[in-house]
Amino acid sequence: MSLPQGSEAVAWRGVVEWTAGTRERFVWRGAKVVPYRTEPWPAPVNYGCLPGTLNPADGAEVDAVWLGEPLPVGTEVTAAPAALLHLADGDHKVIFGELDAGLTELLDWFPPDRGARVLGRADAQRWLETTHA
Repeated sequence: MSLPQGSEAVAWRGVVEWTAGTRERFVWRGAKVVPYRTEPWPAPVNYGCLPGTLNPADGAEVDAVWLGEPLPVGTEVTAAPAALLHLADGDHKVIFGELDAGLTELLDWFPPDRGARVLGRADAQRWLETTHA
């Protein structure tokens, strides 16, 4: 997936709140990650947020996932999005990393009624441009 000609990929700063393969979940509050809860199942991907953004679907920071190797909670990552996980309820997730490194596990994480589908890098960038807090 590539951006249309003349478009540049913009890097976004994200913070990991939940490490792939773990059940201990944290949340971004007041410029730091704090313990949140223990989930019944481990996260299939690294999960977190993009500080300074606002998802209109839930009034919180935009959710992000980083495919690939587990990243420790609190890790800050600055990168251009690879894709957008588009959900029917509007609570989209921005995908970072190589799409062949966990995309199936990510899609399987969402029940069918959420209508999860992957849109391209340019779609992710366009959506992110509407989310500044």
